[in-house]
Amino acid sequence: MIAPAGEQFRALDLKEMASIMACPVIVDLRNIYAPDEVMRNGFLYSGIGRPQSVAY
Repeated sequence: MIAPAGEQFRALDLKEMASIMACPVIVDLRNIYAPDEVMRNGFLYSGIGRPQSVAY
């Protein structure tokens, strides 16, 4: 998932999104998500300028 940094994207139901995606990956170009929370909800995560934080 790649999405703009609008406020509506900060309040996504990450657990539900991960359950319906074939490959739940977030590339966070604006660092609007907390990596631990995203990964805890089932996503692979990569944030620009952050240490590589991928988990599944």
